Amino acid sequence: MATLKAEPAYWSTIQKVAFRFFMLFFILYIFFNPNGVLPYSDNLQTIYLQPLYKFVPWIGAHILHLDKPIIIAITGSGDTIYDYIILLLIFVMSIVGSAIWSITSRNTSNYNKLLYWLIVIIRYYVAITMICYGFYKIIKLQFPAPSFSRLLEPVGKLSPMGLAWTYMGYSRGFNYFTGSAEIITGLLLFFRKTSALGAIMGLVVAINIMAINYCFDVPVKLLATMLVIMCIFLMLRDTGRLMDFFFRNRETLPSNLTPHRFKAGWKNTTLIAVKYVMIFYTLYFGLADALAREKQYGGKAKKPPLYGIYNVDTFIKNGDTLKPLTTDTIRWQKFMISRDGDAQIQMMDDNVSNYSFKPDFKKHTVVAYAYADTTHKFYLVYNLIKPGPTELKNFKGTNKADTTTYLIIKGAWKKYSVEVWLRRLDPNGFPLFQRDFHWINDAAYNK
Repeated sequence: MATLKAEPAYWSTIQKVAFRFFMLFFILYIFFNPNGVLPYSDNLQTIYLQPLYKFVPWIGAHILHLDKPIIIAITGSGDTIYDYIILLLIFVMSIVGSAIWSITSRNTSNYNKLLYWLIVIIRYYVAITMICYGFYKIIKLQFPAPSFSRLLEPVGKLSPMGLAWTYMGYSRGFNYFTGSAEIITGLLLFFRKTSALGAIMGLVVAINIMAINYCFDVPVKLLATMLVIMCIFLMLRDTGRLMDFFFRNRETLPSNLTPHRFKAGWKNTTLIAVKYVMIFYTLYFGLADALAREKQYGGKAKKPPLYGIYNVDTFIKNGDTLKPLTTDTIRWQKFMISRDGDAQIQMMDDNVSNYSFKPDFKKHTVVAYAYADTTHKFYLVYNLIKPGPTELKNFKGTNKADTTTYLIIKGAWKKYSVEVWLRRLDPNGFPLFQRDFHWINDAAYNK
């Protein structure tokens, strides 16, 4: 039987001080950023962090003397000024706490037991975070397929994050690959014997996430960076073994994975039960939540009757038919209804505007308004048809065998009346969706 590498009985002063700092730092970070790793932890977070919602803006105004007030709101960003100040508080509290701890615990010889439990906590935090994100990739919630307006938007007008989301959202296979890597990482980290491999794989996955967030200005840089730091911390204990194995071609002893148990047997049994309940909760409810959201607003969400992308064949303003001039800022070029039922209108100069578009399917009426101005509402009527040739005088190139769906919109729009004749296009007609996987390419297909 191979000899296990023994845990050191005595730690150096530097090791003990460093451990005290990182112990406090990681625990405080997880406390302030639970990231949904425990049931209802996000709901509890909003309760116990209430004092900070007032304290952090006070710090920004009176200590850091920031020019702008700190706004506490959900913005879709994890890199807000509030988040950076929280990280600063965690850092300062960890330094002060580790200093006090060092003064009051000078005679402590090692922290082997505390290190064991800290590693367990970090393993589970990274594991659950990875698995949750992994399910959201496999179910294609984090990176949905490019929307109609995105398909029509010039690449040069995309934000770096928009470009990354379009790149990731295009390929279902790539989402399966990256999501599976995250889920496998999480499963490996749940168990002691596979935790080293999980940390190595987690580091690779987290560095890739961090690189995307940094290089494409995705506002989740703090969390991505922390996942990298946590994976590196999980590997520190095996640094010598990994160096010997991968770089020095030397024999190395097995890692000491002996768990630190309690004297009371019931406590150990309870911990094992809690472990498997947490694993079950993460896998079952993580997948169930992702599948439910997929039906709610993902790829399996019910499409509205007017869903589609339409080309504007005829645009009549106040009785006058406008020519399709690229300099025209009034005439529509494309009209799109997304999965959530909202509308995007592309003008002739390629600018796209978003509108709330609430149809009454029984009356064939619509109430629309711009998100930037909810007070001014437009009342329209519509007709969705598959007409015969006598009804196609406003459409070009149609015949009796025509199966295209047409949409006619009439009513008051802004300060004038409009009558718009639209032809529904095939959403799969874009070259991006027409190119399948090919093993053999005699020439590169790069448009």
